[in-house]
Amino acid sequence: MKSFASREATRLLSQSAIARKAPIAATRNRNAWQQTQRRGFSRTSKLLVVKPYLLADIGEGITECQVIQWFVKPGARVEQFDPICEVQSDKASVEITSRFDGVIKRLYYEADDMAKVGKPLVDIDIQSDISPADEALLNGGSGKEPSQDPEPQEQVLEVGRNDTKAASGDSSLPGQSSSLPEPPREEPKPQRQLGKHAMLATPAVRHMIKEFNLNIENVEGTGRDGRVLKDDVQRHVEAAKQTSSTPTTPASPAPTPPQQQLEDQVRPLTPIQSGMFKQMTKSLSIPHFLYTDTVDFSSLTALRKKYNHNREKSDRITPLPVIIKAVSLTLEQFPLLNAHLDTTTNPAKPQITLKGSHNFGIAVDSPSGLLVPVIRNVQSHSIASLAQEISRLANLARNGKLSSADLAGATFTLSNIGSIGGTAVAPVISAPQVAIMALGRAKVVPAFGEDGELIRREECVFSWSADHRVVDGAYVARAAEEVRKCIEGVEGMLVRMR
Repeated sequence: MKSFASREATRLLSQSAIARKAPIAATRNRNAWQQTQRRGFSRTSKLLVVKPYLLADIGEGITECQVIQWFVKPGARVEQFDPICEVQSDKASVEITSRFDGVIKRLYYEADDMAKVGKPLVDIDIQSDISPADEALLNGGSGKEPSQDPEPQEQVLEVGRNDTKAASGDSSLPGQSSSLPEPPREEPKPQRQLGKHAMLATPAVRHMIKEFNLNIENVEGTGRDGRVLKDDVQRHVEAAKQTSSTPTTPASPAPTPPQQQLEDQVRPLTPIQSGMFKQMTKSLSIPHFLYTDTVDFSSLTALRKKYNHNREKSDRITPLPVIIKAVSLTLEQFPLLNAHLDTTTNPAKPQITLKGSHNFGIAVDSPSGLLVPVIRNVQSHSIASLAQEISRLANLARNGKLSSADLAGATFTLSNIGSIGGTAVAPVISAPQVAIMALGRAKVVPAFGEDGELIRREECVFSWSADHRVVDGAYVARAAEEVRKCIEGVEGMLVRMR
């Protein structure tokens, strides 16, 4: 009887223990499921990725570029193919666009700084799908700086994504909820205004602003959408002169302006100046042979007047395309002037390559400096097509839109310095070319006719330079004489054209 009672008591105790363990296990399972659900909501597969955006290689062996202007600022939202900035190399300007949708977190350079190719340009918080190629590119270019403080970047991004109501209603940050909505209301307005000024300013306007040492943000734009024009810059400068002249009337502030004007200014070379420095340093080793000749423009001027009569201004021709065609016809007889001299492959045995195509570099005075775009296959052009090509390249040069391909591969160079002034000049050869020609300004002079009578004549001086290591003086003189005959007898030149 006692053994039966003890067995029954043991059975009842074990059942009660199992009953107590059941809710505990259920509670544990419920807690584990809740934790799993919370983890699922707090960490998703689409976490925002802050990565450095590298400055890609733009070719031609360029290792650094100057940042001309920024189109974005930290906190700005960009989409794929949106412009980020404009950079200037020693040959051309390039617009850098975004490969991703996201938010700009950091700019690594200021305007006018030199950016290194292959180094971070901006930090972007990527909010779009990343292709395997882009992911490999980002992983290869990720640095240490973005990974040092990822938490503050994610916190700033969360506030930037939400509206002001969501930010103010965050229960986890009660003390900061009142201050967080204020920056989004105040910051976007100046950022958008500054972005418009920077984006809409043309290269000519930026050149004037740099020349007068101004800040474009201080200039009030009257153009479309707040665009800053040349007249706006001039008015700003004149207003600054007037305000500075009023306090100079007393005796005390009068000595200060001369002290400021006498201060030296140390400035780094611009990318175009750096390229010109390198090229002209190479040209110092070339022994130049100089030759000048005076050409009668009377026949050319008469032909142009007949052709341009009753034509639109855009369809009229200038003397330059006719001169370029005359030089091209001459180089068919004197091919040594259309050549490249190779002194680097084997310095002990230099080689000269006679070029089949006539690719003429035309020097253009642009707001950013001297540029030499190339007209290709001049021998196949007509005079009218040459005039159109000159106009196209000149417009691209003045607007800073020339590409590296537009500036490479010249076999002969022609400088129209006479459009500015001067008569005879000493043009400098651009290696590896062996010759260059410069045009002076045409002017009317009194001259004697065939019968000794006094006549009116329009003359222009053609200045030649040749590499005296491979070209002798007589060769250049004969070529210059042939060009002179083509210009003075332009009708005969037209007969020779194909």
